[in-house]
Amino acid sequence: MRATTTRRHALALGLAGIAGLSLDARTLIGGSEAMAQGTPETVVYVSNAGSKDVVVLAMNRATGALTPIETVTVPGTDKPSPASLPMATSPDKRFLYAQLRSAPYPVSTFAIDRATGRLKHLATTPLVDQMAYINTDRSGKFLLAASYVGAKLAIYPINAQHIVEPQATQILDTKPKAHCVIVDDANKNVYVPVLGGDLVMELTFDPATGTVAPNGPGAVATKAGAGPRHLTFHPNGKFAYLITETTATIGAYAVGSAGRLTELQFVKTNDYKEQPAASDIHVTPNGKFVYGAERKTSMLIGYRIHPQNGTLTSIGRFATEKTPRGFAIDPRGKYLLSVGMDSAAMTVFAIDQASGALQRVGQYPMGTQPNWIEIVDLS
Repeated sequence: MRATTTRRHALALGLAGIAGLSLDARTLIGGSEAMAQGTPETVVYVSNAGSKDVVVLAMNRATGALTPIETVTVPGTDKPSPASLPMATSPDKRFLYAQLRSAPYPVSTFAIDRATGRLKHLATTPLVDQMAYINTDRSGKFLLAASYVGAKLAIYPINAQHIVEPQATQILDTKPKAHCVIVDDANKNVYVPVLGGDLVMELTFDPATGTVAPNGPGAVATKAGAGPRHLTFHPNGKFAYLITETTATIGAYAVGSAGRLTELQFVKTNDYKEQPAASDIHVTPNGKFVYGAERKTSMLIGYRIHPQNGTLTSIGRFATEKTPRGFAIDPRGKYLLSVGMDSAAMTVFAIDQASGALQRVGQYPMGTQPNWIEIVDLS
């Protein structure tokens, strides 16, 4: 059921793709080998939809350099897993969940070895549909999943062994193309951007039963045709940021005491000559910067966040991997990691702590169609 490479073989595979990199990138990679032989401090998990696996890498916190640890197969179906392979980690960062997007739509539970970062497959659970996005609630007792194809929000209990159970606590129909599901830090509110409905669902969450209900009217609308895709929160919980796929705009929202969103501002990421395809969005842990990704131009777009009112001022645009479906920011906010669906590679950028500008520091080969990144501190 579980196939992995050895660390030595994985390292050889990783280094085989490095010949075309800059001298600086090769130096960083070589300098991190010794670190990976011991206990890694931080581990990066990258899912690959085409090869149906997860690449595991040790991260040097000082330099951002990555060293391959292993590559783990995600089991559950012999069919291809189209478009993406969504992942989520448990709140305590001891378990990783990954879903294949072909019948029976299996979500795998992996235990994260806290000494090495390696993954151990525990179980596979079929879900009701293929999911564009999965997440856990703040207690780690429920898995929440948004289905783009099935237009559903589904919630499943996670048992004491940290395995997803097959009987959902709730399956809620949405408007077409639900694309993301986010739970607030208080574990009281759930938000679901629905691309085809041009809205963000606002729901209250009951952590005792694993069910949701409308919060007020139950949704906040965007402009018609905007295509809301992904949502993220500022670390202070007072602001939220939404990226729209079909117009490639980023919206800033104030978060009210009841969890309701109030629009503050929308900014354009560029003047596009054709319809864009924005994808992911993340805020730095210090709350100073927010970045979005656009796939057709293969760019990352940065903004400075006003500390008092949450509004956005442009930092700039930065070329990245071809077709950047997903990216992530490390827990210290020093590095941004971006994968390209059509480049089969990942670039690590250093984040300038004063300006927010991105500087490329390394590039690494991945599997086929890399699309999702999770970063876990082991110590």
